[in-house]
Amino acid sequence: MRTLRDGFRAVVIGASGGIGAAVVAALESDGRAGAVIGLSRSVDGLEVTDESAVKDAAQRLKEQGPLDLVFDATGALIIDGAGPEKTVKALDPAVMMKQFALNAIGPALIIKHFSPLLPRDRRAVLATLSARVGSISDNRLGGWISYRASKAALNQIVRTAAVEIARTHPQAVLATLHPGTVDTALSSGYTVNHAKLSPAEAARHLLLALDGVSAAESGAFVAYDGERIGY
Repeated sequence: MRTLRDGFRAVVIGASGGIGAAVVAALESDGRAGAVIGLSRSVDGLEVTDESAVKDAAQRLKEQGPLDLVFDATGALIIDGAGPEKTVKALDPAVMMKQFALNAIGPALIIKHFSPLLPRDRRAVLATLSARVGSISDNRLGGWISYRASKAALNQIVRTAAVEIARTHPQAVLATLHPGTVDTALSSGYTVNHAKLSPAEAARHLLLALDGVSAAESGAFVAYDGERIGY
């Protein structure tokens, strides 16, 4: 796997979640456990919607050297008991703000404070979990307005940041990732009629998909099977 070269260093944010923990395990299985750092809210108190917490975490890692991979596995479909609304009539602005805070603003803060830790002289990757339902061009069913919109915003944030970061880090790759339907707590109750990947399978697929993204494609929206998804 190209991602796991000698001297590789990675941080996985959201490492206590189903996909995040599986990504840590997949990276560690290469025999470089000491080079993979897992951070999470439950274990490390890293609340990604709190800029000071994100900034402090990045500063601590900066002292240890550059990062070849920043993998953001945070995000939620159900927040504080509120699931995705089925119609526009059910829209709740408070719920929508929480969706944007966690699914769009949090990753934006990670990009802001962790992208300076990417090396400038070699390939490096900053990836964050999105969802196919965040694709505007692929939306044919409607519903889930807050979650869809927050992920669409995330895709735009990553695409825009990629343009800027390429000026100083020409080999860097930024990407949003659709992990597929994964058997985790996030999708519980919403995947009855869908084939599901295990977190371990999803993690392996996502890392391989990232290996196939070139710097020229930085900002791409990529599915676990390597498909490029339209914004």
